[in-house]
Amino acid sequence: MTDKKSGDGGDLKYKIERSDRVGRYLVAAKSLEAGEVILEELPFVVGPKAASYPCCLGCYSPWPPVPVEGDGTPAGPLCPDCGWPVCGDECARVSQHRDYECRVFAEAKERFNVQEALGCDRAQGVPHLECVTPLRLLLASEKDKVRWESEVSCMESHDKERREKPQWQADQVNVVEYIRNRLKLDRFSEELIQRCCGILEINNHEIRTSRGFLARGLYPRVSIMNHSCVSNTAHSCDPAPGADFRVQLRAAVRVAAGAELTGSYTHALLPTMLRRQHLAEGKYFDCACTRCSDPSELGTHMSSLKCNKCDNGLVLPLDSLDPESQWKCTHCDFSTSGQAVRRVQTIIHADMEQAEAYTAADGPEAIQLRESFMKKYHSVLHPRHALLTIPRFSLAQLYGRVEEYFLDDLPDVVLEHKIELCRLCLQVLDKVEPGLQRSRGMMLYELHAPLLFIAKGQWSAGAIDAPTLKSKMTEAAQILKEAADILCLEPAATPEAEIGQGAKLALEQLNKSIADL
Repeated sequence: MTDKKSGDGGDLKYKIERSDRVGRYLVAAKSLEAGEVILEELPFVVGPKAASYPCCLGCYSPWPPVPVEGDGTPAGPLCPDCGWPVCGDECARVSQHRDYECRVFAEAKERFNVQEALGCDRAQGVPHLECVTPLRLLLASEKDKVRWESEVSCMESHDKERREKPQWQADQVNVVEYIRNRLKLDRFSEELIQRCCGILEINNHEIRTSRGFLARGLYPRVSIMNHSCVSNTAHSCDPAPGADFRVQLRAAVRVAAGAELTGSYTHALLPTMLRRQHLAEGKYFDCACTRCSDPSELGTHMSSLKCNKCDNGLVLPLDSLDPESQWKCTHCDFSTSGQAVRRVQTIIHADMEQAEAYTAADGPEAIQLRESFMKKYHSVLHPRHALLTIPRFSLAQLYGRVEEYFLDDLPDVVLEHKIELCRLCLQVLDKVEPGLQRSRGMMLYELHAPLLFIAKGQWSAGAIDAPTLKSKMTEAAQILKEAADILCLEPAATPEAEIGQGAKLALEQLNKSIADL
């Protein structure tokens, strides 16, 4: 069975097809060029993420926005109608709050427990907020019955598998019983509420607000796409006021007519073992894509370890789809178990996340901690290993943006280091996030600046002549143009689009300088 759909311009872009193995999936209805818009879609529902920190129910920024007073009274505001967290009157009037849970909370006289919420372990989320997004989904099913029946109710929820997980019981207490008993909404059955929890868990997409905070949205058409660890689409969510978190799905590379359209439901820069674990635990399927099936991860070696028994050997799994598979050196007889590798990766991943928690706002320490991490594990991991690529990606953006490390202050040796960081990241991204992906756009943008700085420094020092300077500037201009072309595809309200527009202006100036040489 095939369900044909058209793009906003009326041109046929994709089809919904079905198979016994994977259910519904999307294919290209025509040849698609890289960057071509496939579809745009408004979310059926938007709300706080699972295990959310205390946040405003209107804009999802951390709550309270100002410190809590000593007696436990929140210095930040509560909605005047329902007593749940908002930033102020404007957020209290946002339709997604006012027309949904606000009325339910007010009628049930169920107020937000401020002291308990602020006193809980933030890392585990606030149990009070677990009900909000499922409740919005239930209420939306009544408000938009046509879309619910045609697009949402058929979405996969994996209730059978979820029933065996601890999260099922947590949802039973924090969502099902809370909604039916405390909020007095027993018109929604336990089965339906759990199904809504499952639909959200399996199909939600993380979205970023205009202020950079995270929420989740449910996009029924985009969610039909199957997963691939090397996807051929890219999607962007518009956080601008009035855009209502509209998502745009684009072809990242050229896609032939009839080819399957795929997206990624996990972090592309994780190693295979951690990606497959995340997909199995969170999405309930075992990925066997071409990347996961290849022990070398398409030649990137994002999972490969250095052998400590010989000089040139790499330790790879004999079967990358078997988590218990033996790992063996390519040059000597050394081997180890999949369990041992998992323990090593878990330890290193935890160390990496500690370093990655530091941002540019933390100053030089954000750079120093990542550099220390990479130095600590460079003799254990392949140079392009995922757990080195993630901090390398961050470092490439931090150099030039952190106090004591602004571009004007960097000596050539550090500029060369930034170039190396960018090029190593691009070697990985070209394989695992190919085409017009914003990650590649950002890395290309970061690469052009140190190339220019070094070229101009060499020219000023008399180390290169004018033709060589022109050649180096032309190379930087080509890189900057590709970055601008990619980043300007993003919605105007996003940081990437702002950088893209700045890149276009910089490119005009750079081309003028090249012409004047």
